Amino acid sequence: MSIGTRPLLLHVTTTDISLEMLLGPQLEAFRDAGFDVVGVSAPGPYVAALESRGIRHVPLQHATRAHAPSEDLRALFEMFHLFRRLRPSVVHTHNPKPGVYGRFAARAARVPVIVNTVHGLYALPEDRAAKRAVVYGLERVATTCCDVTLLQNPEDLPVLRRLRVPERKLRLLGNGIDLGAFDMSKVTPEARASARAELGATEPGDIVVGLVGRLVQEKGYAEVFDAAARLRPAFPSLRFCVIGPADADKSDALTASDAARAQDAGVRFLGARHDMARLYAGMDLYVLASHREGFPRSAMEAAAMGLPVIATDIRGCRQVVDNDVTGLLVPVRDASAVADAIAKLAADPARRETMGVAARAKAEREFDQRRCIDLTLSVYRKLLGEKGLTFGSVVGERP
Repeated sequence: MSIGTRPLLLHVTTTDISLEMLLGPQLEAFRDAGFDVVGVSAPGPYVAALESRGIRHVPLQHATRAHAPSEDLRALFEMFHLFRRLRPSVVHTHNPKPGVYGRFAARAARVPVIVNTVHGLYALPEDRAAKRAVVYGLERVATTCCDVTLLQNPEDLPVLRRLRVPERKLRLLGNGIDLGAFDMSKVTPEARASARAELGATEPGDIVVGLVGRLVQEKGYAEVFDAAARLRPAFPSLRFCVIGPADADKSDALTASDAARAQDAGVRFLGARHDMARLYAGMDLYVLASHREGFPRSAMEAAAMGLPVIATDIRGCRQVVDNDVTGLLVPVRDASAVADAIAKLAADPARRETMGVAARAKAEREFDQRRCIDLTLSVYRKLLGEKGLTFGSVVGERP
């Protein structure tokens, strides 16, 4: 299933939203570099957007984000048969579950080159021992089935070294976004004004506080909603707005009562959107109160748009926010600290502006997705060369 002599590259995620929202521009770049690129995930509403980029999609019927070990086992065998049928040159896995069983399936199917991206180890050093044992144990075994592990976050690198993952298999990837797409200078005053109105601003002095992410408790929504309720009497000009899709498969999905309480505190919900640059342009500051992150894309986007970012002092957020320079870091699960940070920046427009300028400068230095694309392509080419594969020696789909 390759086009002429183009090597077949499969990117495997749990859901189609990851292929489109997290990897879409990269998949296009890999295609333009000479690969026949296919996205593999559970089917969903983002497949059409992926295909509009010119990226084919193959559905996985058993991939799920829910806790379902029997479905995970079925997904492993489904992937094995898929890899045997398509015979790709490269399989690149992502997310916690495909990152484990996808590598097992690819090795069993004798895929020549297997790469995995760790978007943030699913266990942290402060997690309970039982969780760390399972996550770290599975990761250690899965690394024996791949050629290279790309890590987005530098804090995960020493963890894998302690797990005795060979240094030759580790590459620090970082994370990046399209800095050209997320650029405040490209948003017209009219577009910014319309975005502010949509986000809830009715007066020039209103201060729009934006949140972006899946509607799950892990993103720290409860703490921000609590902060919104606390701040409302003293800061009636604050406007809180949440942008992101529901995630019913997750056990910590926000409930209708959660949303109702937030709306009582003045929080507005816009759902999933595809015009994020315009919406960021309508914000005055950005908040990400997550309990766990790998390397948060939304915070990078907000920084690139020149917004000061308030985030929790955790892995991932620490890589995006330079405390007291590009934003503020606050303790995790601390609604009072979130409220205090919002109040400080709400009361100081000059500080917001200074932090926003610094945030854009940091994004330009550190968050360019082109660097991540180039590094990944260099890994593919090196590994294909080591396996004796060139663009002209790729075996296609079995009949």
